[in-house]
Amino acid sequence: MSRPPALLAMESAQLASDLFGARARRDLDRILAVHDAVLTPDTPAIPASSADTEILITGWGAPRLDEATLAHWPRLRAVVHAAGSVKRLVTPAVWERGIRVSSAAGANAVPVAEYTLATILLSANDVLRSARDFGRTHDMAAARPRGDVGAFGITVGVIGASRIGRRVLELLRPFDIECLLFDPSLSSVEAAELGAELVSLPDLLRRSQVVTIHAPALPETYRMIGRAELALMADGATLINTARGSLVDTDALVDELRADRLQAVLDVTDPEPLPSGHPLFSLPGATLTPHIAGSIGNELRRIGHHVVAEVERFVRTGEFADEVTSPDLARIA
Repeated sequence: MSRPPALLAMESAQLASDLFGARARRDLDRILAVHDAVLTPDTPAIPASSADTEILITGWGAPRLDEATLAHWPRLRAVVHAAGSVKRLVTPAVWERGIRVSSAAGANAVPVAEYTLATILLSANDVLRSARDFGRTHDMAAARPRGDVGAFGITVGVIGASRIGRRVLELLRPFDIECLLFDPSLSSVEAAELGAELVSLPDLLRRSQVVTIHAPALPETYRMIGRAELALMADGATLINTARGSLVDTDALVDELRADRLQAVLDVTDPEPLPSGHPLFSLPGATLTPHIAGSIGNELRRIGHHVVAEVERFVRTGEFADEVTSPDLARIA
């Protein structure tokens, strides 16, 4: 079987190396005839030598696939995205040309869900606040967890039955935790199959000690957690956001944190990045991480292995296991 010509397009050759370790790169080269150079934002122009490309493997930093860019690859049949969402990558020109698209969103969901699980358990045990107070006061007694801490019997509310939301629910199954789910696209039976009780958003916010957001950024989800929604959360509850910063009203959250009523763990913010000196950096109830919940370090290799599997399936059968179609864009992150 001949190897289709392929091109890697992402932010750097180093990222390509991080995604495809020695084994994965050998497998990729066995399936595809990969061009030597990686197309990066620093490449002066798309090389004419890549005109025979049939499969484009993209990652963070890949060029937007509009008509002008696609014109360089008249034989392009498929785009395999070595990252999560393809919303910033694809344009109508992709679908008009009949180009197939695959995403590694499922592989990228794994570390996000694991980050969320860890954060839920740490929040339930008041570890994050306790650690902050201990570092500030050096007083063990004063910094110890407050109140009825622990994960036994608590209620966790999951907003959005996305890939990540579903994985979070799966990871929570072994624990003595009640799970609530808000997702208008699901039925109560479907939610129960995921191990959760389907409820309205207000009910979820009132009943949950920890609320974690896994909904896509759509016009209808913009600031879905606003001032009124935050007011419904119980005193001492924790809000976790690993989805998109735009889903939360930042000013309203700052006010709740200033009142020392809620806690928040934010891997994404609005705006992102936050300007230097923003209140979220100093408020005692806020824990901020620099958008690291997704695949970093050796987690990138999971994406690389996923891409190799998708490429091999497509070359052999013409199908993808994780295909993204034009209608999907209206409901994915």
